Amino acid sequence: MRREILYRKIAKIIEDQILSETLRIGDKLPSIRSIQQIYGVSLNTAIQAFAELESKSLVESRPKSGYFVSKTSQRKLALPSVSKLISPEKGKNSEDLISSVFDILRDKSIRQFSLGIPDNKLLPIAKLNKGIIKAMRQLEGSGMDFEPAQGSTSLRRNIAKWSLIFDGSLTEDDIVTTTGTTNAIYQCLLATTQPGDTIATESPVYFGILQLAKSMGLHVIELPTHPLTGIEIDALKKVIHKIDVCCFTANFNNPLGSLVPDENKKEVVKLLTHHNIPLIDDDLFGNLFFSGTRPKPFKVFDEAGIVMWCGGVSKTVAPGYRVGWIAPGQFKDKIIRQKLVQTVTLPSLFQEVIADFMEHGGYDHHLRTLRHTLHTNCLKFQQAIEDYFPENTKISQPQGGFFLWLELDKRLDTAELYQTALSQKLSFAPGSMFSQNSNFNNCMRLNFALPWDDSLENDIKRLGSIVKQAL
Repeated sequence: MRREILYRKIAKIIEDQILSETLRIGDKLPSIRSIQQIYGVSLNTAIQAFAELESKSLVESRPKSGYFVSKTSQRKLALPSVSKLISPEKGKNSEDLISSVFDILRDKSIRQFSLGIPDNKLLPIAKLNKGIIKAMRQLEGSGMDFEPAQGSTSLRRNIAKWSLIFDGSLTEDDIVTTTGTTNAIYQCLLATTQPGDTIATESPVYFGILQLAKSMGLHVIELPTHPLTGIEIDALKKVIHKIDVCCFTANFNNPLGSLVPDENKKEVVKLLTHHNIPLIDDDLFGNLFFSGTRPKPFKVFDEAGIVMWCGGVSKTVAPGYRVGWIAPGQFKDKIIRQKLVQTVTLPSLFQEVIADFMEHGGYDHHLRTLRHTLHTNCLKFQQAIEDYFPENTKISQPQGGFFLWLELDKRLDTAELYQTALSQKLSFAPGSMFSQNSNFNNCMRLNFALPWDDSLENDIKRLGSIVKQAL
């Protein structure tokens, strides 16, 4: 704990110097060894301090040269606003808009800033194809045999091994496989709610959560969410007596990209444990951190088994494989029974391909490359938006994942703007998709998991022009 406090104190001192322009863009920072000597701390603590600054895009490392104040340290555009508490009584139907966005996903002539998956060029498709052939040769019955309802043993073992990266203490027996992460969340909701119950989420929140809640007859309370630090705990405390289950994303939520600090994660889990309220821990983006170490999910702080940790590979490796999982805690037996009734078992082939990819280092290697690409893209997108969008645009500052959240002039309705953009072969996700009311009508989500080139930058410029013309 002491080391954690020290590295944050050091990072805060340097951050204040950058924000006050004592240190200016391009200035070289003292070396890690110098910081170690100046503050009398360990080498690891000094490294963590720089990682903290890098995660905020305040500094950048240059090979063999050290750390420098980054160009993005002096942001021209403000962060998006924090939403107000949204009660379940203010319902809104955005199903048609969501369907419209999904209907054009396969149209290659349209620039898909609306997509919620990485571009195929960023995925290890050739390696996975080889893995399919290998799995077919090695699987008993070439993948035709049934597997246990709990899921592939080798995949569950590799997920448990992977959890060691974030101090997880999971075993293969703690995990149940699912057909993607959305299905994992559905299984958790099915195990913990009944029609008429209330679920608490972030706001804005991934529209798939809202769709699930509606289909299951659940009410939704959307909690104010800070674009950097996630849900506001005081707001959660105010409505805790109304809530039956929570669904939060600790690490890089969709669409804000916020990262909940560890002390907040602990407090949320402690609060919900005290009230015996289950927590669905949507950790789909947790492996896509830009710098530092892999952030911990809520599950790490769970001692009572109320946290259901959900993950998958659709945002990192293979969207179409639909391989996901849950560590359901005290709800494991119920979820296995649900899965047995619904599907009996899942296809084993893709599970084995992912297990093999994880076991032999392919997953780790791919993630390192992907994270670097996404971080670079994020900075380039932010710069392009500052250059080409109106000056009163507000933009998120994600520390991981691959979404940017833009808040535009209040006079604009991005659902209407979407139609104009679509006519010019540009697509984005309108803000009203991410709430059950009209809180985000002037917002949009952009996917930056796309190969960067001049054409892409020009398309951002064209989208910015559409926004300017609408004003």
